[in-house]
Amino acid sequence: MDNVNTSPTKRRRGKPRGRHPHKRLSAPFVRSAPAGRHCDGNGLYLYVQKTGTRSWIQRLVIRGRKRELGLGSVALVSLAEAREQALANRKLARAGGDPLAEKRRLVGVPTFAEAAERVVEQKRAGWRSAAHARNWFRTLEIHAFPRIGNVAVSEVTSADVLEILTPIWHTKAPTARFVHMRVRAVLEWAIAMEWRTDNPCDRILHLLGPQHDVVTHHRALPHGEVAAAIDKVQAAEPGRMDSLAFEFMVLTAARGAEVRGAVWSEIDQDAGVWTIPASRMKTAREHRVPLCGRALEILEAARKLGDGENPVVFVSERGRPLATKRLNRLLGKHGIAAVPHGFRSSFRDWAAEKTDHPREVVEAALAHVVKNKVEAAYMRTDLFERRRRLMADWEAYVAGRRTGTEA
Repeated sequence: MDNVNTSPTKRRRGKPRGRHPHKRLSAPFVRSAPAGRHCDGNGLYLYVQKTGTRSWIQRLVIRGRKRELGLGSVALVSLAEAREQALANRKLARAGGDPLAEKRRLVGVPTFAEAAERVVEQKRAGWRSAAHARNWFRTLEIHAFPRIGNVAVSEVTSADVLEILTPIWHTKAPTARFVHMRVRAVLEWAIAMEWRTDNPCDRILHLLGPQHDVVTHHRALPHGEVAAAIDKVQAAEPGRMDSLAFEFMVLTAARGAEVRGAVWSEIDQDAGVWTIPASRMKTAREHRVPLCGRALEILEAARKLGDGENPVVFVSERGRPLATKRLNRLLGKHGIAAVPHGFRSSFRDWAAEKTDHPREVVEAALAHVVKNKVEAAYMRTDLFERRRRLMADWEAYVAGRRTGTEA
């Protein structure tokens, strides 16, 4: 007679083969189950440790990745409650949601947008202007937030970053690099806060491929047309603060932001020197600007237009510094085919083509940093007196073109 196994069938531990189970466990079994993982259905498992501790976990595929969620201790979450939560999680995951991210959000993990705000606040004190902070955040608002703004910072993936960068990587190369750098900075902050262990930005550059930038320069006038541009502005709007600021910018070869932010305490009219502090310079170094005769006249005109108490040199009608785009609008209004920064190029071309002033003097006048480290180490002077002669020659050239006495 064949031996027949009459012992009761043991319940299989873990996930059974074949058809997915549904409500396989019972309340009595939950209380007495041996150590191991016991499947109930919808990815729900009873996890019994060797110590006897019992808890619920759920296995799900969330946004293409296999994940495990803890649903709580058996002492706090009943079988019925665990099943209800497991079903809700599975439905959310199938719809493309992320129950794990939602759970982490509820316990304090910020969304990517919230993390970006905190990063900006942390970095703000080290930036030279409030405009940089606005631009930093605005870049993410436009390009990153539509995809990951509401995603927990711990759940941003390389696929997310790739999806953000792909449309602009080759068509808007400089912007794409800024987006990549700023997304990476936010995720590095999340790593430091121990909300994630990796930075997906480091894994996608080889997939995006090399960029082939099309170099575009600031629109600038030939130096021979600069005087006509000044005449056009002054004839149309004589004595206005923005037209004064424009001419002052041209004659000092300064950046627009440096001119718009100038305050009277920076200017020594008796010595003919404008000292721009490092905090307002792109190079983060103090820069002395020699003021020619016409520049000093412009300052006197600006002082008369002001109320005598405002610390800002070129103030708007509301008593504030001129707006960022004020000079751009001024040039566009009068059909001048250049941007404010382009007049620095006009000055540079004039110095190279029409003068014998040494290159290092011209570069110093433009407040450019010496890129050669050895040369920079030995350059301990700002060549101020030689730059004063350079700027006087520039004034004379522009004035001569305006009066027709210069060829």
